[in-house]
Amino acid sequence: MFTSTSYSADPKEKYEQLTFQLDALLTGETNRYANLSNASALLNQFFDRINWVGFYLNDHNKELVLGPFQGLPACIRIPFGKGVCGTSALKQETIIVADVHQFPGHIACDAASRSEIVVPIVKEGQLIGVLDIDSPEVNRFTEEDRVGLEKFTDVLVKFL
Repeated sequence: MFTSTSYSADPKEKYEQLTFQLDALLTGETNRYANLSNASALLNQFFDRINWVGFYLNDHNKELVLGPFQGLPACIRIPFGKGVCGTSALKQETIIVADVHQFPGHIACDAASRSEIVVPIVKEGQLIGVLDIDSPEVNRFTEEDRVGLEKFTDVLVKFL
């Protein structure tokens, strides 16, 4: 049903197709965890060359707690300002890390991860959490990924 081979080769078009599929998949469902679970599964099918995709959710505006994901078991709690996810949450901005070993304070949940992109999820000015995607390849994520994933989370927010 949702496979990465069914997407256009053009990155902008590819992300437009992804966000359209997300909207169609989540329309009518109001459960936050069901929607985050399906969003992580959809992203796992969309991306190649990744080893983890999922969500960390805001817990009382002091730390992130593991939410729905696809991949190996992960860190459960991440304080705001720590690692890539905690830094993205604190600053409420997308962070692309070409080589996680060069990111000060990187939290290594999976030793195979080499690059990462983290996108904050904000609704009505409130941080809901972050979308985190890891890859075993250095420099896996691009500016096109940032733009596309920010649009993806804009659609996702409607269902949270």
